[in-house]
Amino acid sequence: MTEVCIVGAPEVELRYELLSRETARDALATYDLTAPYGNTLALRTVSLGAAVALLNDLNWYLVRFASAAFVREPAIHPDEWFSRDLATAVRDERVDPAETGRHLALYGVLDGELTDPEYVVRTHETPNRDDRNELDETMVVRVTEAEFEA
Repeated sequence: MTEVCIVGAPEVELRYELLSRETARDALATYDLTAPYGNTLALRTVSLGAAVALLNDLNWYLVRFASAAFVREPAIHPDEWFSRDLATAVRDERVDPAETGRHLALYGVLDGELTDPEYVVRTHETPNRDDRNELDETMVVRVTEAEFEA
């Protein structure tokens, strides 16, 4: 099962904003929603294509209420996430999944909350965040080169 994780913008309560709007609520109605981190909404879909399609359906809301959206496809990597842009590029076959692990955003998890990302380049193995000793865990998100350079 492919997973989706939407991260709310700091100034909004993501779950409330999405579920209080009829169109977004209808799009999410068939999914079992969880909140693995503070101000996030996560769910499982049947495929990478379904995950990207759902994010596209929610785009109007994501632009207003989310700071990021991630997709994890276990068939590609069981532990690493893709940014929405990279997941779309893989789905559209513009990028080979095997060539996606170089540019990373490392999100720390501290007391159940995602920290701001640290952008790193992987050479041979996944680098650690500088503050890794203070973190509960690290979420590795593969990003496009354009996202990395921004």
